[in-house]
Amino acid sequence: MAGLTLSTQGIVLLKRPPKANFQLLTLFSAEHGHLSLWQRLSKSSSSKTGAAPLDLFDEAEFLAESPNQGQSWFIKEAHLLHRPSGIARSYDSLQHACGFTTTLARNRVPEEVRAGVMQLLRRSLDAFANHMRPDITHLKALYSFARDEGYPLRQHWLPTLPAALRSLAQSVLGQPLADQNPPAQAVTALHSHLAHYLRHHTEILVD
Repeated sequence: MAGLTLSTQGIVLLKRPPKANFQLLTLFSAEHGHLSLWQRLSKSSSSKTGAAPLDLFDEAEFLAESPNQGQSWFIKEAHLLHRPSGIARSYDSLQHACGFTTTLARNRVPEEVRAGVMQLLRRSLDAFANHMRPDITHLKALYSFARDEGYPLRQHWLPTLPAALRSLAQSVLGQPLADQNPPAQAVTALHSHLAHYLRHHTEILVD
């Protein structure tokens, strides 16, 4: 029986440690949701476009093949569309970006909201790459992901915050990133409160 093929566009959320000459990538696709694809790491693994093996946060068009009827997929061709290289220039940006993409990788996304999540992922990675406050970007991205999943955070989470943090949350979540510079400690506290709420009151998996 002939192997299956899959053509899609997606963003790399996770990279697993290599095994032999292959590395397992977790991608998010607006069309297919989460995908696990193996990419060859040998020197001859360049795609037909001459692109190097894909890296974390890369967005690309893929052609993948499965020799075992969909049990595992291997990248045959990859055309790089966008690489937010600015993320790697800052350890904090890299750490927060990895935190958000890991959260996305852990949570299944219903088909009807995948397109919106893809747009959120693109905007967030662009902000991680180009703005100086990755902590705020991470907070806003996590809040938006949970809100778009249908959880009433404004009605149920915000009222649980101490008054000072509630005021800060309303400001941070409601204003453009470029207009904000709150204390990092306060943003960390907000993130911790939000993560605690999501663990105990939603089905979203967070670290």
